[in-house]
Amino acid sequence: MINSAKILRAVSILCGTLITIGFITFLYGYFVSDYAALTGIGIGVTMGGVFIFIMGIFLVATEEVVEKNKRKTLS
Repeated sequence: MINSAKILRAVSILCGTLITIGFITFLYGYFVSDYAALTGIGIGVTMGGVFIFIMGIFLVATEEVVEKNKRKTLS
């Protein structure tokens, strides 16, 4: 349980940073810069952060279910 909390905290910090950087890059590319590729890079970084977050939550949830089933079979 403690290990799952550490993984979830690390994933949330990493993904929060990635989503923030991606959003700022998207806004800069869309409104300020004439370089249109920054918009796509911002969208890509944001979607990457969301994908990593979903995979991290899936990993923690899977670990919890496996741990619960192990305790159930041993009892």
